Amino acid sequence: MKIHYLEIVASDVDAVCAAYEAAHGIKFGSDDPLLGGARTAPLPDGGSIGVRGPLRGTEEPVVRPYWLVEDIEAALDAASKQGALVAHPPLEIPGKGKFAIYIQGDVDHALWQL
Repeated sequence: MKIHYLEIVASDVDAVCAAYEAAHGIKFGSDDPLLGGARTAPLPDGGSIGVRGPLRGTEEPVVRPYWLVEDIEAALDAASKQGALVAHPPLEIPGKGKFAIYIQGDVDHALWQL
């Protein structure tokens, strides 16, 4: 299993980015509109981390790993058969891949297919 993208939704994006930069020696870029306005930084394993603010008033802060999968539809189907609730069906992000989000055990989980 490999995390391709680690998404952090926070009320103070700049403070979270500054803390990660200071503690881990990474550098966040500017807002990426394709990732909900997340500021992103590359990770040594080829993945990335993104920090963004809530996209709607009801969105709570969350840390959501996006697990890299070969077949997002099959992986989401397998999770659904185990009782997961699909929160966001597979969606293509031009030039970045396809993602999906599901909820299992009251926790957000996500998938990413390149």
